[in-house]
Amino acid sequence: MKVFKFGGASVKNADAIRNMCDIISSYSNEKLVVVISAMGKTTNALEAVIAAKLNNRNFEEEIELIYHYHHNICSELFDTNDLIFTEISEIFNDLRHELVQNYEYNQLYDQIVSKGEIISTRIIAAYLNKKDCNAEWLDAREYVRTDNSFREGRIDWRLTEELIRHDIAQKAAENILITQGFIGRSENNFTTTLGREGSDFTAAIFAYCLDAESVTVWKDVPGILNADPKIIPDAVLFSELPYKEAAEMTYYGASVIHPKTIKPLANKGIPLYVRSFDHPDEPGTIIHDCKIKALPPTIIIKNEQCLVSFKVIDYTFINEENLSMIFKSLSEIDMKINIMQNSAISFSIVVDYEFNKLEKLLESLKTHFDIRYNTGLKLITVKNYAQEILNKYRNDQRILLEQISRNNYRALIAP
Repeated sequence: MKVFKFGGASVKNADAIRNMCDIISSYSNEKLVVVISAMGKTTNALEAVIAAKLNNRNFEEEIELIYHYHHNICSELFDTNDLIFTEISEIFNDLRHELVQNYEYNQLYDQIVSKGEIISTRIIAAYLNKKDCNAEWLDAREYVRTDNSFREGRIDWRLTEELIRHDIAQKAAENILITQGFIGRSENNFTTTLGREGSDFTAAIFAYCLDAESVTVWKDVPGILNADPKIIPDAVLFSELPYKEAAEMTYYGASVIHPKTIKPLANKGIPLYVRSFDHPDEPGTIIHDCKIKALPPTIIIKNEQCLVSFKVIDYTFINEENLSMIFKSLSEIDMKINIMQNSAISFSIVVDYEFNKLEKLLESLKTHFDIRYNTGLKLITVKNYAQEILNKYRNDQRILLEQISRNNYRALIAP
């Protein structure tokens, strides 16, 4: 059993879908579960629909743009009387129905944004069957079960494994299975999502539960590089990486693999391949149980960072009680710390800038601390650094916060 995952870039238009289906069909003799994201920038477009609704604007125009985008792709792939056009129309009718329900924001988000994956997988399963490559569409929500946490559903591993093991292996013996990334079903039967860009994690969930031979994530890059080639042109391709190294890279913000992906695979020793869908014959990168003595420095850059500093109002020192209060508030609003640092009377954290979450954090702690924050910052992490690289990033930079450990250098930089 192999598990494949294709992201939005790999299915962004009709030609990309044809290419993806060619890759899948070349593995038609294998047992294969294929996890697929929403097409192109559909998730962003669906977020715009939600924003229009919440701001009391006409969201129908936004929906029509998304509908025509998918309709035009289908027009290039199918005959005009194909049933796929009816299926797509029904999904959009369901989307409109969800928009008029009385959901709170996070619940509304998951019911709407999840439609992107439903649409893309319906189209791709239909196209594979049209090309005589037997495919079966699976609703991931029937298998991936979570708690009731919208936008960051926590997996019920016992139930999920039981459901996946029950019939997926038998189904895969008969057809290529096409399912959705990023989505699951809550305890109270609503759609949940697993966190932005969570389709990699879905692939790892299926692989873990099926004791799969491997997972392959097909990307628009040749594999995992030691830096973003758009920023650093001479970035180096890793042929292999240990699980631990890859996990740390994702923690620090490397965007090639979702942070939650590595753990379930490492726990069962399932190798993860990162390969190019544009050059499917190239080996890419394998993440597995291995030891590498000398890795080249890895440079990870996260933009849109926010520095938040808490200062005790009565000029006492920052102590465990203060820290506990701050961490409790962060946990309650699901705000993740990228880096932290304290002095005698202040405690500073760096987080991804999300206005709604920041507003809640400030409100919950304003009576206990003098709080200052800066936005629009950049967090640079250099793993396995060399001195010349540190010199490059320390010179001519406005550094607001800096940390150096045995293996890692991190700096928060103002524009």
